[in-house]
Amino acid sequence: MSKSNHITTGDVLDDLGFSRSEASALKIKASIMEAILAEIDRRGFTQRQLVDLLDEYQPNVSNLLHGRISRVSIEKLLGYADRLRMHSRIELRPPARASRRKPAKHTSRKDAVYA
Repeated sequence: MSKSNHITTGDVLDDLGFSRSEASALKIKASIMEAILAEIDRRGFTQRQLVDLLDEYQPNVSNLLHGRISRVSIEKLLGYADRLRMHSRIELRPPARASRRKPAKHTSRKDAVYA
C-alpha cells in the first residue's frame, strides 16, 4: 500500500478549503470551546448541573460536552463562558509580514486647498 503525498500549508483548515474568515471563526470557536470544557472538567460539573448553570436545554449541553462545534455559535459559547464566570479577550494582530508604513498625514483645515 503506498502513502499519498500531500503537501500541507501548515494549517489543516486552509488545506480543507475554508476561506481565511471561515478558518479564523472555527479556530476561535475551537479555542473557546476547549477553554470552557477544561473549566467544566476542572470544576467537576455534571450535565444536569450545567443545564441549570448555563440555563440551557439538555441537548445543547450534550452538544457542548461532546464537542459538536458545528452546533454551537461563538456567541452562545461566550454566553456559556460568562455564566461560568470566565474572562474572555480577543486579540487581533497585523499580518506577520506587515510593512511598517508611515501613518497617513492628515491635512488640517487651515492647510486645505479649496478650488
